[in-house]
Amino acid sequence: MSTLIDYLAQKREAFLARRRHIADGLLGPVPLKVKATAEGRSGVRRIRIRDFQVITDSPPDFAGYDLGASSPELALGALSSCLNHSYLIQAAALDVPIESIEVEVEATIDPRAGSPGFENTPVYPQNIAFVVRIASPASAEEIKTLRDNVEKFCPILNLLKQPQKVEGRLDLRSTVPAVAE
Repeated sequence: MSTLIDYLAQKREAFLARRRHIADGLLGPVPLKVKATAEGRSGVRRIRIRDFQVITDSPPDFAGYDLGASSPELALGALSSCLNHSYLIQAAALDVPIESIEVEVEATIDPRAGSPGFENTPVYPQNIAFVVRIASPASAEEIKTLRDNVEKFCPILNLLKQPQKVEGRLDLRSTVPAVAE
């Protein structure tokens, strides 16, 4: 039976190969593209990422059918997944054995945001906190180095801690028929 420690050996080989490709100039910036569409009567959002699809929905109290996680939940899920993967990457890079890992992320969101009396309440998740549970025979010093590296290199954690400029535009496709002259 294969274990997480066995996987980390495979991950280490991939990490070292990737590092060589970067040093050789074979890897550079990678564009990321995601698209979401709202569907018919349900309003369910279908997110397309490469060849994958994720369904998001709202709870019933917000006219949803609860067919998928909400967007804020997905954002926290992305953080949880990214932290977990970053621990695996750094464990492989540092040759730190991990027998198991679990990352739990919590936050609060206030549905009253923007309502009268709550105009200054943020519309986004607040008080984001996470717990990482690791089983490992590694020393406390190795685990501290592992944690420090994850906090330095985890993309989504750093995006949340150091937000990026976000630009957007609206492309209106009018469905009103043109008036004949």
